[in-house]
Amino acid sequence: MQRLLALFAMLVAITMGAVNAQAAAPFQKGTGYDELSARQPVGHPGRVVVTEFFWYNCPHCNALEPELDAWVRRQPFYVVVERVPVAFTAQFVPQQKLYYTLLALGKADSLQGAVFRAIHEEHIALDTPGQMATWLAAHGISRQTFLATYDSFGVAMQVRRATQMMKDYGIDGVPTLAVQGTYEVSGDLPQTPTDGRILQAVDYLVGRVHAQQLSAR
Repeated sequence: MQRLLALFAMLVAITMGAVNAQAAAPFQKGTGYDELSARQPVGHPGRVVVTEFFWYNCPHCNALEPELDAWVRRQPFYVVVERVPVAFTAQFVPQQKLYYTLLALGKADSLQGAVFRAIHEEHIALDTPGQMATWLAAHGISRQTFLATYDSFGVAMQVRRATQMMKDYGIDGVPTLAVQGTYEVSGDLPQTPTDGRILQAVDYLVGRVHAQQLSAR
């Protein structure tokens, strides 16, 4: 009898511990983040990969960008941030190519915020390669260099990869941030880009994945 009571007490303690841990978690599946139906492969073994899906013309992506940029700058060495421009229609493809052209030229990080500001604050259209080349010339990138890279095989391959990733992750809105190919945080959930909590949810998931990586070593 005493053994049964002890076993019952242990089961109650385990159950209460799980409940308390769940209650203590600042974000919950379905209300702060979602899990992908199929885990996606990521590179960088031993590190935590955060993938941002975005569109330059998206006002919500623009609103998130300054906060995201500051967040990226303060991440520890084990966090890798990758950006993936989306294309829901063919009209999005030129801006996909814009991002990967800047990446190929080593200018993506330094000009990412400037592209958003040009579109959303300065109301400069960056929808065609000609418009992009003219604007980038003022930022020290020659028109010829930009257009040659824009039309390169390498950029075309990156665009195809981005479009495939968008399909694999089931992206239907931006901004969406994925963590380790397993979890997603987006403006469709209660934590939206404008309330300051979308990156808190990402922080929570990064910490969770990193702890799992450490415990597995």
